[in-house]
Amino acid sequence: MTILSMKNISKSFFGVTVVNDVSFEVLSGEIHALLGENGAGKSTLMNILGGVYKKDSGEITVNGVKLENASVHESEKSGVAFVHQELNLFNDLLVFENLFLGKEIVYKTGTLNKKAMIARAEDLFGSLGVNINPRALTASLETSQKQLLEIAKSLDADAKLIILDEPTTALNTSEIEHLFSIVRRLKENGISFIFISHKMPEIFMIADRYTVLRNGRFIQSGKIADTNPQELTTMLVGREVSDRSVYEERALGGVILEMENCSGDGFYDVSLKVRKGEIIGLTGLAGSGASALIQALFGADRFSSGKVTVFGEEPFCVDTRAYDIHIAMKIARIGMVASNRKENSILPFMQILENQYVSEHTLSAFRFHIFKKKEITKYNDYKELLNIKANDHADLITSLSGGNQQKVILARLLNTNADIFLLDNPTQGIDVGAKSEIYKLILRLSEQGKTILVNTLEIPEIEKVADQCVVFYHGRIHAVLGRNKIDETTVMLHATGAVPALDNGDGQTAQGGMEL
Repeated sequence: MTILSMKNISKSFFGVTVVNDVSFEVLSGEIHALLGENGAGKSTLMNILGGVYKKDSGEITVNGVKLENASVHESEKSGVAFVHQELNLFNDLLVFENLFLGKEIVYKTGTLNKKAMIARAEDLFGSLGVNINPRALTASLETSQKQLLEIAKSLDADAKLIILDEPTTALNTSEIEHLFSIVRRLKENGISFIFISHKMPEIFMIADRYTVLRNGRFIQSGKIADTNPQELTTMLVGREVSDRSVYEERALGGVILEMENCSGDGFYDVSLKVRKGEIIGLTGLAGSGASALIQALFGADRFSSGKVTVFGEEPFCVDTRAYDIHIAMKIARIGMVASNRKENSILPFMQILENQYVSEHTLSAFRFHIFKKKEITKYNDYKELLNIKANDHADLITSLSGGNQQKVILARLLNTNADIFLLDNPTQGIDVGAKSEIYKLILRLSEQGKTILVNTLEIPEIEKVADQCVVFYHGRIHAVLGRNKIDETTVMLHATGAVPALDNGDGQTAQGGMEL
């Protein structure tokens, strides 16, 4: 039985066609992977289904009921729920308040029935097999718990079709497995899913069928069992994409960054030496300390103790009491791409050009004039270098797909001419073809003498680019793995603490502080 039928859907923005005569259907009780590169039309198609955009032409039927340019509310009433990649939750509300926002349970007097909402929330979380406190502040939840909160909202709305847009971007392996077990359980109860992801292993792990879009057009649908990752990737990008490592051995310079017994919020007693032009992969389970460390290195968080020295033209020793983002950028020449671009990177009401230049403007704050023609020229150079799919530099950054927004953030970092790059989950929401471009860019930058620390939960990314891999466990370095030791099994053994902390050869374990 078909639960969703979208026939000949088209949509244009300002004369540019982004969805062109696309037909798409989902069967009852199936997990359907919707695939395509950034800008292929996936998000637009789903936003039409979710009532965010009005289609220009075509026909939509959900559960046998025809929807004619439905609103968000009408789409939800028809049984469609949308769990966005950038979660739509209010961090300063309690969990149950987010769960029932706009559909609060009230007494006859009109006052809020908090007891009923908390009890209902406990029932919903119980049905998912998760332990989330309805009275907790939403900001205190892990990303995986926020994902499950969004799914609980969908169940409360009696959704029959749930759209999961890049749901695993910020999740580690165990969290992904837990999420997938819940999705499979709901599928057995007759709920259908549209699963949007760029990660081929996950697609083949969870999906029943697939549909590929490219450049706003339908390419092919079929059963996952009848295809393979290489074939699907070729459909996505319109050409074969090699999955081999892009890593190349290079001559590295002397030490350019040294941390000695550094501690802060979430990491402890970290000692590292990093060489000029070196690419270091940082990883560990979510909350292991790797992300917290690079946020402190950028001055976004404070060190509580330790010493950091940056060896530039003039060695700079960080005063951990006064160190902040401006010192990191201007004196230490450190730049960063933060994780979670919606909360930490993009300025949604500013133009693409303004978003790209906001960091550079901080560095040139005492300059009297902004030379817009030069900025536009440089923007066009980065647009070509990073293959940013955008119509005009004056458009709002929110007009771009998530992956293209991320590319603008990368351009923002390149624009600062930093010597040390901190990349926290840099390929978040970027498609398979663009990821390959980013990996090659990282290698090219290192060849130019840039030093790069990449924090990612995706071990294959580290395998593709890193000279060394630093694995964190419970806030401490558990292992430093040389290039020939980096593989998913070894990394996960250290990331989960399943093996003892690695000895660096002088009798001192990584857990006590270790040098590269």
